Amino acid sequence: MAVAEIIGAAIGVLLLVVVAYILVGGTLTAAETLANAQKDMTLQHETRMRTDIELNRTDFGPSGSGYLTFSVTNSGNEIISDFSHMDVSTFSTSSGEWQYLTYSSSGLPGSWTITSFENDYFHPRELDPGEKMWIRAYYVGEWPYRFQVTTGNGVTASAII
Repeated sequence: MAVAEIIGAAIGVLLLVVVAYILVGGTLTAAETLANAQKDMTLQHETRMRTDIELNRTDFGPSGSGYLTFSVTNSGNEIISDFSHMDVSTFSTSSGEWQYLTYSSSGLPGSWTITSFENDYFHPRELDPGEKMWIRAYYVGEWPYRFQVTTGNGVTASAII
């Protein structure tokens, strides 16, 4: 009878150790995940703070052509290369709506494409600090009043036509 109590107590202690191990392991894993998420968020915020762009509207094409051409200058300290996650938006005052254009190399209506880069020596087809690229935006509908460019990390610049 005494042996059964000792075995039962040993099994109880073993179960307590296993439960404590699982709880401590889960707590440590959750703390590590939270710390990594905060670190990634801080790095992303720092990257956004070092990113800056400037727009220059120069050519809007002939009336009714459906496109406008403008330059984007990287005036920040970060390289901008993820063009598929950049957006160009146009705003028409008569309709009062924004039109969101996505990146495409084909130049279809409702999209934008890169026509050329200036001083593109170090990282070809990437917008290094101080470099300029020319964009052609193919809008649909009426002549836009305003346009805006948003980088992949959320930095925006806009201009009024």
